[in-house]
Formats: sequence, C-alpha cells, structure tokens
Amino acid sequence: MSISELRLCAVGDELVAGVGDPRALGWLGRVVARTRTQSTTVVMPLAVPSETTTGLSARWENEFNLRTAPNSHTDHRLIIGLGHSDISADLSVARSRLNLANILDVADERRIPTLVVGPPPTIPSLAPAIGELSAAFADVAQRRRVPYVDTFSPLVDHEQWNADLAASNGPYPGQAGYGLMAWLVLHTGWHTWLGLPEDE
Repeated sequence: MSISELRLCAVGDELVAGVGDPRALGWLGRVVARTRTQSTTVVMPLAVPSETTTGLSARWENEFNLRTAPNSHTDHRLIIGLGHSDISADLSVARSRLNLANILDVADERRIPTLVVGPPPTIPSLAPAIGELSAAFADVAQRRRVPYVDTFSPLVDHEQWNADLAASNGPYPGQAGYGLMAWLVLHTGWHTWLGLPEDE
C-alpha cells in the first residue's frame, strides 16, 4: 500500500525546537528541508525545555499517540533528540541508559521506526560527562539496532562549533552550529532510515 504522508514526531529538549537559531530552523528543520520524499512530510517537534530522559520516558508515548493518524497511508516515525539535562539533574548514567532503553523497547514493541540523535557538546565544562552520556546512549541504541547519530565526538573539538557556541546566548548553538548538527544527521544514516537514496 502506498504511503501518502510521512509523519515525523521529534521528542526531546529545546535543541529539538532549535532554540538559539536566528532562523528558527534548528537541526531538525534543516534536515527535513534537505529530505526529498514522494510523500507529504509533516514534522512535529515536541520539545520540553531542560527535559531529562526520565521526563521523556514518561511522556513520549502519549505525545506520539496524539499525533497518530487513524489510517494505513501514514508512515509514523519517532526521532529522539537527547541533551545534557540528565547531568544537570544528577541522574546516574545507568538511569539514563535505562530510561532510553525503556523508550526504545516500547517503540520496538509497537513497531515504530526510531532514530536517536545524541547530545552535542553544548557546555565545555561538562564535555567529559556529556561524552560519557553520549557513549552510553550509543551503546543502548546499537544493542537494539536503532540508528544513533553521535553529535558529541565530531563537534567537541570542532573550531566552527566552538566559535558558534562562544558567540551565542546561553548553551545553545546558533545558525552555524545547528547546520553542523544537521550535516551529521544527514550523513549518519538518515536517508537509509527513511528508505531513501543518499543525499548527494
């Protein structure tokens, strides 16, 4: 049966909504703008500021259900954008792993195709802790064969990323930083996940 609509529900913290981007696109808007499908693409960024994986685990399924179309012509997909709030909330890495595992296991049971975008290095003083969290999230996703986009490793020492952070207000990237995140998503299995040819 042909798919007439691609519905992307993106849950996570304020980075999913592109906070700090003067163009208000964030990484998600830039990625979708570069994605060509035969279906109508509907993007739903469902961001909660400073959300931990505990909060995300508690709300994501209800948010997803509210946006599910009652027909078989819609391809529903889940994007999980993770940040550093677990560190600020003093959650253990083990708890963070468990929270993400629970989300992915429920999504798998429901046969919801899911992609995880890991936390970028938004706060230099927390870089080692964010790196540890990113590696833990990557391990959880890979064990479940869920695509994982590592935004930490390529950006932690990236000159343009760090310059963009230094020039921005607060711990958010600006236009250049979100562009770098979008590039990483687009070149780390995005098109394969959607069943599309790779972007040239």
